[in-house]
Amino acid sequence: MLESFFNSVFGWAINWSSLGGLFIVAFTLTLLITLVYKFMTDQKALKSMKAEMKELRKDIKEFKEDPQKVMALQKKSMESSLKQMKMTLKPMIITFIPLIIMFGWLRGVYTDLPIKFLGITSWMWIYIIFAVVSSIVLRKILKVS
Repeated sequence: MLESFFNSVFGWAINWSSLGGLFIVAFTLTLLITLVYKFMTDQKALKSMKAEMKELRKDIKEFKEDPQKVMALQKKSMESSLKQMKMTLKPMIITFIPLIIMFGWLRGVYTDLPIKFLGITSWMWIYIIFAVVSSIVLRKILKVS
């Protein structure tokens, strides 16, 4: 059932070009995931936490000679990391299941298709490269923390 849905949505792109189709799938999935993260997290709070973490790392380097101060700063850093993780957990869970389903479909489609990018012949590694590059670009464009 889902296979026919994915074939109808992405099949044209894969039939056009196995590499181009994989890029379109990776870009589309990355766009959807980025949008879920953008709208399901408090972007202002995440940006603030990242700035705080950057400042804490700077302070830890500055006070590396004072173990007690470093311990206090590391504790504060861990608390901030935990808050950040809690904020991003819900969107991660929401996007995980559809991603697993898509990877099952992609594996079935690309098992017998020849594909090569920069000397890499594994569709999985090529997908990861496309997704990482797409994620960097989309996060900058959409201003996602």
